[in-house]
Amino acid sequence: MQPAFRRVALIGKLRSAEIAVSLRQLSEFLRARGCEVLIEQETALDVGAKGSSYDALGTCADLAVVIGGDGTMLAAARNLVRHHVPVVGINQGRVGFMTDIGHHDMQAGIGAILDGRYTLEERTLLDAEVFREQKSLLRTLALNDAVVGKGAQGRLIEFDLRLDGEFVYTLRADGVIVATPTGSTAYAMSAQGPILHPAVPALALVPLNPHTLSARPVSVSDRSVIEIVLVRAMDARAHFDGFALTDLVQGDRLVLKRSADTVRFVHPPGYRYFATLREKLRWSETLDRERDED
Repeated sequence: MQPAFRRVALIGKLRSAEIAVSLRQLSEFLRARGCEVLIEQETALDVGAKGSSYDALGTCADLAVVIGGDGTMLAAARNLVRHHVPVVGINQGRVGFMTDIGHHDMQAGIGAILDGRYTLEERTLLDAEVFREQKSLLRTLALNDAVVGKGAQGRLIEFDLRLDGEFVYTLRADGVIVATPTGSTAYAMSAQGPILHPAVPALALVPLNPHTLSARPVSVSDRSVIEIVLVRAMDARAHFDGFALTDLVQGDRLVLKRSADTVRFVHPPGYRYFATLREKLRWSETLDRERDED
């Protein structure tokens, strides 16, 4: 039986011997199943193998398997999104909202996917661009979030926020997060933002420590164009998924809109979004423990 995905790319952040062992075990398993195994070049350096660049992987890989945590998955997804390579994650990080398969279920989960038992889900990205006096300084993508925040000096910044050209508010705060549904369970959730189901076509605008009690998180259509203009800032920065970073000055504009590209996540059999939330956020844990004690 031919595997559902014949050429499989392996990507991992080998910060531990455990991940290196998982990588070798998975390579052997995939080859035994008749797959051609490709290894991302930085990952390959850590295990003494021959590797391929993300561009090379993007042209020939049918599936990318990411071993690590959500940060490793974010980096891989951003690098492969233009090539439309679907990704699946094996969680060897901490929380693992985006890495569905547990370390001990690695072979069973990947085996099921190779047998064709999987679901495919597309996730929204943000197209982000920073302008200074009409000149583009930076253009990048964000799967989780775009964040405008105070820099090293720790002073409040002041910014205007516009939605499809309409003025929404001027706010003094530590900053603001614009989160996709995928990112709504990351930094935005820590800042008391809403959790957005991946099927909801929305973005979350979450102020960071606003200097007013009336500023609240707002969900808006993901078809909106969001513009953040720095009105006053001694020191400000923009972050995108924690990777791309640029310093901002007064008058700079950050323009955010939904990207034409999407990240394609492959889920193993039994994946359920709310089951993942219950597990990762420990919902109902106290009630379940109380029932067990009764």
